[in-house]
Amino acid sequence: MRKATLIILAIIILLGAGFFANKLFNSKKIVKPVLKKEVKIIQTDTLVNGTVPIIIDASGNLTATRRIALFSEVTGVFKRTGKPFKKGQAYKEGETIVFLDNSEFYAQVQSARSGLNNQIAALMPDLRLDYPESYPQWQRYIDAFSINTTTPALPVPKTEKEKYVITARNIYATYYNIKNLEGRLVKFRIAAQFSGVLTEALITEGTLVQPGQQLGEFIQTGSYEIEVAISSNYADLLQLGEEVRLTNTIGNKSYTGKVARVNAKVDAASQSLAVVIAVSHPDLKEGMYLKAALDADAIENAVQLERNLLQTGNQLFIVEKGQLRLLAVDPVYFTDKTVVLKGIPNGTVIMSKTIPGAYEGLAVKTEAQVARQLKEAQATNKKPSK
Repeated sequence: MRKATLIILAIIILLGAGFFANKLFNSKKIVKPVLKKEVKIIQTDTLVNGTVPIIIDASGNLTATRRIALFSEVTGVFKRTGKPFKKGQAYKEGETIVFLDNSEFYAQVQSARSGLNNQIAALMPDLRLDYPESYPQWQRYIDAFSINTTTPALPVPKTEKEKYVITARNIYATYYNIKNLEGRLVKFRIAAQFSGVLTEALITEGTLVQPGQQLGEFIQTGSYEIEVAISSNYADLLQLGEEVRLTNTIGNKSYTGKVARVNAKVDAASQSLAVVIAVSHPDLKEGMYLKAALDADAIENAVQLERNLLQTGNQLFIVEKGQLRLLAVDPVYFTDKTVVLKGIPNGTVIMSKTIPGAYEGLAVKTEAQVARQLKEAQATNKKPSK
């Protein structure tokens, strides 16, 4: 009895399934999925062609226009002057920067001067008898002679015979030997050739200095140069005296410089040209890193855009009838962030900020359109259409 009941239930289930399958197969109504149309909200800009200046960006470190590496040409012990010989110490033009003990050498110079004085004194009786016309000038010379001051030039002989007599007494040889010693004597003192600051000090008080030893470095403050590397393609566009805008690393201070020199040789490896810019300002310091912007050229009938807006194949997304379209453009100049384009008609509406997944034919709305629709919907208490 139970077996018969199970068989009957199975038959009923199979008949019901067959009936439902047949009804579904014969149904002529096909349910299609509703696809939601994708609309992106974008930022746009309307382009107008004009003159785009080509600004070359470069950078470098400041160096002083005038600098002196202080070296010793003589031997002596470094003696303290009126100011400490340390970094950052300022000196005015003519002030003593370095002074070496010259007492021993100065005594040699005085001895040589005294010898010359004796030689001339021994010559005076002969001059008085044989060359009375020259005697007065030699008398004035010896009267004014001092072993403590620079040796003055010898009187000029009035005759050839007088000259031979003076030469025979070795007066000329002694005189030029003294002038050589006096020239060496002044090297014990190094004076500032211009007002500036000591940027490097390599000796201290009491140091025994040897010939050829570097003592320090002295620079003029306020006047600096910066050397930058520019592509050789713009070599003919740079003019001497052209103004250059300089800024510091964070961009909160700017200075005005001028092109002082342009190297005539192009670096073979980088194909760049060295350009030196002169700048003067009391706030500047040697070694500061500055960025330079040089006005190299100007391109007519062009626009400048962010470089990331340029698509593969030199194309640009424009907006036409609520959709994105690709427009072929002509890029004529690139920087690390921007590109200068030609071939774009005036009034062309472009996508001014990239969006992920953009493609040609994508339906778009501008932010202004969305804002306007929202305003209209709020006015009519209706939800804006999508």
